[in-house]
Amino acid sequence: MKRNILIFLFVLLFISVSACGPKYISKKDAFPNMYEEKPLSILVLPPINMTTAADAKEYYATTIAEPLSFAGYYIYPIEVTTDILKNEGLYDTEILGGLPPEKFKQFFGADAVMYIKILKWDTSYYVIGGNVTVGVDCLLKSTTTGRELWKYDGTIVVDTSGGSGGSGGLAGLIVNVVATAIKTATTDYVPVAKRANIITISSMPFGKYNPNFDKDRDAQIILKEKPKESQQKVQ
Repeated sequence: MKRNILIFLFVLLFISVSACGPKYISKKDAFPNMYEEKPLSILVLPPINMTTAADAKEYYATTIAEPLSFAGYYIYPIEVTTDILKNEGLYDTEILGGLPPEKFKQFFGADAVMYIKILKWDTSYYVIGGNVTVGVDCLLKSTTTGRELWKYDGTIVVDTSGGSGGSGGLAGLIVNVVATAIKTATTDYVPVAKRANIITISSMPFGKYNPNFDKDRDAQIILKEKPKESQQKVQ
């Protein structure tokens, strides 16, 4: 009887751990349209800045081309395309999001267009610590069919706590608070954004210019289960 109870408890524990753990899905099941259309070139639109950091848009724009290129895609020079769009009065992505994706094939010849939302570009303090957070949400659409090809998000939180060194008591607490404030204030967001991009772009099927092109169909990625408000398409 005791043995049966232990087995039952073990099964319950296993089910509980499995339910709480990350869920995985193959790339081919997550992004079938990507493997069907096989885009070669991507036009990255200026990101939509959903944060209060005024400079987030410009800083983040410098970090996205490299990981996409390593993934095997031709990326239109972001500064050049941004200038062209700006000269046409189309700098704000909020406006660009209202255009049919097919228009970007007409204007630039791109196979796909990427919409990016900067969700977090934040500095946080608490009693004895702090952190810097960068979070992005990316959406890729076909400029041929208008279909969604790929969508994923990534968030990185960097601990900027001052550490536990120094003396104890109130003096030690003050030292740590000051150290945290300095470390947080001087943290460079660009490397943090690059790490967020690694998480995000690693879920994307490889492009033609990567040696693993079309060989990653069964590669497993974490299944993103988002609340309804996060499932809306970028407009």
